[in-house]
Amino acid sequence: MAEQDWMSEVRAMVGREYGRVCAWDEVNAPMIRQWCEMMGVDNPLYTDAAYAASTEYGAIVSPPAMLQAWCLEGLHPNNYPPGSTTENPYEVLRLLESHGFKSVVAVNSDLSFERYVKVGERLYYTTRLDAVGEEKTTALGTGFFVTLIMSFFSEKPTGDEKVGELLFRVFKFRPANVQAAEAPKVEMVQKIKRPKPGVSDDTRFFWDGVAAGKLLIQRCKSCGTLRHPPGPVCVKCHSFEWDTVEASGAGSIHSFVVMHYPEVPPFDHPNPVGLIELDEGVRLVAGLVGAKRNEIAIGQRVQVEFQSFDDGELTLPLFRPVAP
Repeated sequence: MAEQDWMSEVRAMVGREYGRVCAWDEVNAPMIRQWCEMMGVDNPLYTDAAYAASTEYGAIVSPPAMLQAWCLEGLHPNNYPPGSTTENPYEVLRLLESHGFKSVVAVNSDLSFERYVKVGERLYYTTRLDAVGEEKTTALGTGFFVTLIMSFFSEKPTGDEKVGELLFRVFKFRPANVQAAEAPKVEMVQKIKRPKPGVSDDTRFFWDGVAAGKLLIQRCKSCGTLRHPPGPVCVKCHSFEWDTVEASGAGSIHSFVVMHYPEVPPFDHPNPVGLIELDEGVRLVAGLVGAKRNEIAIGQRVQVEFQSFDDGELTLPLFRPVAP
């Protein structure tokens, strides 16, 4: 099948290199420590200066999986430090979207590493549009695989050194059951429902409680330890006996992310998601409502709010910021 004329513009982008995106800060021990705490990583090579000094590396190094984090823009979108490019490395995705390929069904990324990154190094990355595949037709629709390569470098007086690489691949497609963009008919577009949570014997009590407007937390009957997510055994005393306690629903934002891309219906975008620390002492992940992107803050007080979706088929615990 002959490709549309506009695809020649897409093909011409392949191989394009986009300028560097710089890191705001040098690789530093406080950020490494906080990342390890959040991810539950306790390798002393990353946090114990005395231990790290006794190894072949001679000092604290950054966890390899943290590579991408050093060059993120921070809380505000596209807020990169001076010296960063103003080019949009995702322009090919916007071009595909403008021709009706707006949906995403598959995204994958692979990180590879040349070496450990040490405290004091300053990183940046460049982006190359590596490939736009041939048109593929699936049961979901027709689209294209787009592959981007981000190469990470450490600035050196003798010449910058490559330290790692990120491959990002996404499938952009036009849904088979949606009419072409040039002649849309709203009545032919099927309403997309929110994905339902997976429910097991361990978690059923939680979702039954949510449906009833209660935030139930699992409690060990032997030692009283609260735990979330729910599980079959107490991590403290290993007892299998448990009951539940109804939480007040009050807490604070321990951490949060704001999802900007890809835009996945039926969620609103930007889509804020918080790690909520309940006053009872456990944490859970939930959506944030009633707050503008630039008003969300660590430590902000929140209160649970149960909302129903898809004509009452699904109820979710969301959290709304409240006045101090």
